[in-house]
Amino acid sequence: MSREPTPPLSGDMSTGPIAESWCYTQVKVVKFSYMWTINNFSFCREEMGEVLKSSTFSSSPSDKMKCLLFYFRCLRVNPKGLDDESKDYLSLYLLLVSCPKSEVRAKFKFSLLNAKREETKAMESQRAYRFVQGKDWGFKKFIRRDFLLDEANGLLPDDKLTLFCEVSVVQDSVNISGHTNTNTLKVPECRLADDLGNLWENTRFTDCSFFVRGQEFKAHKSVLAARSPVFNAMFEHEMEESKKNRVEINDVDPEVFKEMMRFIYTGKAPNLDKMADNLLAAADKYALERLKVMCEEALCNNLSVENVADTLVLADLHSAEQLKAQAIDFINRCSVLRQLGCKDGRNWSSK
Repeated sequence: MSREPTPPLSGDMSTGPIAESWCYTQVKVVKFSYMWTINNFSFCREEMGEVLKSSTFSSSPSDKMKCLLFYFRCLRVNPKGLDDESKDYLSLYLLLVSCPKSEVRAKFKFSLLNAKREETKAMESQRAYRFVQGKDWGFKKFIRRDFLLDEANGLLPDDKLTLFCEVSVVQDSVNISGHTNTNTLKVPECRLADDLGNLWENTRFTDCSFFVRGQEFKAHKSVLAARSPVFNAMFEHEMEESKKNRVEINDVDPEVFKEMMRFIYTGKAPNLDKMADNLLAAADKYALERLKVMCEEALCNNLSVENVADTLVLADLHSAEQLKAQAIDFINRCSVLRQLGCKDGRNWSSK
């Protein structure tokens, strides 16, 4: 049974863009190390440019890629060496002796082991170099010769030089690709408002009734108490409405009350524009602040010369401060005082 490949997870996959197709490239790197000890190092007296070579080594006995470690050394008594620039240094290089591929890329690190068998004076390549058969890479100035020969530095215990080499070889790369099933983890949209709206429309599990000018509306006390401080106080205390679960309302139109109840359950008022003035009064009565501001916004958007005076009175009556400020600004901005018959030309005051 085959399975569609999935991309390896990296970091937080819960955010960010999602592509229809993807590819993950795994670069395989093989790491191995080699230790080379040179006894009686102080007796090595190669001329400048002459080479002392190690045996070949690889990552495993079965590996066909063979490497060689060698160094150019220079003596101060005979400074003919590799070149004038490195005549006072020990130079150390890594050579690819043989390989089944035409080339390989590798990073390397050289270090010395001191008398405590600790790595010291490490130098490493800053990138992966391209090796071909017979090609070497390394450091012309690996370590100063006088520093190495100084017994106080402890780099030649018992006249032994121990070099440690670590190699990281890029062997191959593997691509894993596939397509993203964006529908698999699609989270459904929240339907809380719709569900609560249906709960009210269907009058299921209701526990109180409102009689608004002769028309009955059933509701849930817990929902009303959670949404309105006025309803919360009404049902929380030993009031007549709480005892009888029956509330008489005679100062609100049934259609306005129905729209207010729809907002309480769903947070929406689709018919707000048709009854914004009366709905504002109901929202103020039952302390529905968000609905009140929604009504203020609708009335602000509908301000005109014909209704601005009534709107200002309405705003003042129900402490709709934002609507009041907008109405006063409209009156001053449009110079409607003259159009309304105010002869003295005085501006309205917001006080």
